[in-house]
Amino acid sequence: MRRWFARMGVRDRLLLAVLATVAAALVVMTVAFNLILSVVLDEDADKRLRAMVDDARLSITERGIELPNPTGDIKELGSQLWVFFRGATVSGPDVDPNIEAAAKSLDGQLAQFKAVPDLELRLYGVPLYDSKGEERLGTIVAGLSMASYTRTQRITLVATTALTAVLLIIVGFAALSVLNAAFRPVAKMTAEAEAWSMADLDRRFDMGEPHDEVTQLAHTLDGMLDRLAAGLRREQRFSAEVSHQLRTPLAKIKAEAELALRRQRDPVYYQEALISVADSADQMARTVETLLAASQEEGSLARGRADAGRVLEDVAKSVGVLAAEHSVHVQVQPPTRSVRVGVGADIALQIIQPVVENACRFAKSRVLLGASRNGKEVLFTVEDDGPGVGEDERERIFEPGVRGTAAEIKGSASRGAGLGLPLARRLARMASGDVEVGPGAIGAGARFIVRLPTG
Repeated sequence: MRRWFARMGVRDRLLLAVLATVAAALVVMTVAFNLILSVVLDEDADKRLRAMVDDARLSITERGIELPNPTGDIKELGSQLWVFFRGATVSGPDVDPNIEAAAKSLDGQLAQFKAVPDLELRLYGVPLYDSKGEERLGTIVAGLSMASYTRTQRITLVATTALTAVLLIIVGFAALSVLNAAFRPVAKMTAEAEAWSMADLDRRFDMGEPHDEVTQLAHTLDGMLDRLAAGLRREQRFSAEVSHQLRTPLAKIKAEAELALRRQRDPVYYQEALISVADSADQMARTVETLLAASQEEGSLARGRADAGRVLEDVAKSVGVLAAEHSVHVQVQPPTRSVRVGVGADIALQIIQPVVENACRFAKSRVLLGASRNGKEVLFTVEDDGPGVGEDERERIFEPGVRGTAAEIKGSASRGAGLGLPLARRLARMASGDVEVGPGAIGAGARFIVRLPTG
């Protein structure tokens, strides 16, 4: 039984609980009503019997009138009287001997009521005393047929039972309708959730402002889906950014290995090649650590200090393979005086490098890097002599996956995923800085400005 109940749906269990509760309440009410009715009818019968006895006793004791001998069946007349004097019946109807015997059984007894269920009869016997109230002369017994009372009780029981059944059926249909309406949104949510796939990150239940338990559940689930989608997007972005940022050091490692294997070389060359490979591996490790910290949103990246000129040299060195692939010369214009940036060298490199790589892909022949101090900021400039950035694209190119019209002009030579500039801006803002497009400085080329706090 318990296992069967556990396998039922929530709606069926609620419906069963409602029906059980209502049925129990209706049964209790029906039983209580019929019990109360029985008590009321008995009290009414007792009241009538007392009135009959009182009238008869008054006639006998005060007026001295002897009661006439009544005739007729008690069930037809509804009531009858018996007067017993010193053990003998002095007045009584001609009735069934069993009824007569039941009435006579009260002679000589104290005042009391007596029910005779088999004969549907109720009797009330009262002692009869003399005028002084000292000597008991006999007994007056009043009898009342309970047939009409019993019939009333039976009809009421049948009617209340039928009414209970009808009400239970009505309540059952009403409860089923209400539960179906209440669970309809849940069924809709279930169907929608089953139809969603991993690609539907932006789909929500959208049931409006919460005003009941179901809409509150939908609102809570929407919030949970927002958090899950945000986490999944962070993982996707982290994977894409790691892939994007590791492309350059991996290309350097591959290039060094290919050059070393092309022909037999002296040990010094191999040592230099291994040093370059180790530097690229270190750069990869630093890249992963920086992007992991950024993806986990561990707070501000503005920590540490570094020399701005040294950062530019490291950036130029790290993009050497990419620059050679595109036949671009990367030139570093060192600052006129020492400039310290308020972030670590690794973080500054991860911020500026994507901007320089972007410039190398779109430049015709030259990329110029510079750094200067402007109040509490260090301005890193990246200029190229490529097609430049359109006025309507100054912000769009910082959106993930967006590539400007310059990519169409360069074609396959500018292959990229559109992740470098968004990554640079995101990391810069986490370091209390920013990346923006400035006015072109070399012909119609592009000029990017990376703002970072001073150290």
